[in-house]
Amino acid sequence: MLSVNQFRANLKQYVDQAVDNHEPIEVTRKNGEAFIVMSLEDYRREQETLYVLSNTSLMGQIQESLQTYGKNSGYTPTDDELGFE
Repeated sequence: MLSVNQFRANLKQYVDQAVDNHEPIEVTRKNGEAFIVMSLEDYRREQETLYVLSNTSLMGQIQESLQTYGKNSGYTPTDDELGFE
């Protein structure tokens, strides 16, 4: 965890670290409040994950697929459907 002053003094270094290493950085303000610095790519990935997890219909389909996969009873596409000739 960094203070705002530490973050400000080395802004470029920390932003590069967050973007290049996909490491969110937690920065704390004097009053104790904190915020996260992360790359836009990572933020969008997190938002997509939250969307998928909150989509009950999609999560139900995933659960059904896991069950049929575990039983080896799921749909098996033909070679033609997979693009094999």
